[in-house]
Amino acid sequence: MTEDLLAPLGQRRVIRANGIDIEVYESGAGEKLALLLHGFPEHSVSWRAQAPMLAGMGYRVWVPNQRGYGGTTTPAERDAYAIDKLTGDIAALIDAFRSKSATADFAGGAKSVTLIAHDWGALLAWVFAARKIRPLDKLVILNVPHPLCFKREYETNPKQKKKSWYTRFFQLPLVPEMALSRKGGAPIAKLFRDTCVNKANFPRELLSVYAANAARPGGMRGMINWYRAAMPALFKATDLGAAIEVPTLVIWGEKDVALEVSTLDGTDQYVRDLKIVRLPNASHWVQQDAPDEVNAAMRAFLAD
Repeated sequence: MTEDLLAPLGQRRVIRANGIDIEVYESGAGEKLALLLHGFPEHSVSWRAQAPMLAGMGYRVWVPNQRGYGGTTTPAERDAYAIDKLTGDIAALIDAFRSKSATADFAGGAKSVTLIAHDWGALLAWVFAARKIRPLDKLVILNVPHPLCFKREYETNPKQKKKSWYTRFFQLPLVPEMALSRKGGAPIAKLFRDTCVNKANFPRELLSVYAANAARPGGMRGMINWYRAAMPALFKATDLGAAIEVPTLVIWGEKDVALEVSTLDGTDQYVRDLKIVRLPNASHWVQQDAPDEVNAAMRAFLAD
């Protein structure tokens, strides 16, 4: 059943990039790269409804499992999840695409790169675009605010600080990963089930993928180390206010239990060309909760 869920993502490849092996699912063809970045505690499978649509639009679609997830290298060291390492993985994947060295049957270098990202993947995408690490054609962000907007709300909005309690819990050693990986990762499956809106879109087979991802040896530690290493760096960063010139679409499920909608306020201060689409009946897991609405918003934005 797992194979059926992953089938829409295309062919599995392993790409050596930034000193690690990155598991990437590839579909579509052509010289336009759509790079899809998942969040915590997800997996490439979270993009199963978007990859076929993007391939149909003429993109070559790459859906990696990020560092610490799935079949990608999962370092044990906290420092391996520093923000520069994580954004370096994105840059290295783009470079691999452009060098045509990733696959034997690869045809043509990238004429454009579109970054599409959710949750932690979206935080990386904001940083990647603000720091202009590689040229981007378009940017699509799902249910994560600009880091400076989040920092403002975290520091001034008691509701947001309360919702972010788990980020402080994740700073503890050992306890978070032990709690979340027990019983074969059952707490992670429960997290999705309890916080989504359209439960029919989260069948048992899908939840088992997320649970198994959390239960891998060292897997939960790697996933939580994103919070331990990268999050403090984001709060201390002083270079994230640079104007993002890339046309940007933000899609936001309003029934997000982790993020206040007010974290969207002020995004236009940092983005020159911004469109925001709010979906009132979708959760934080927006591309899975409301795939048709998300795909329609993406299609209109990317075709413009």
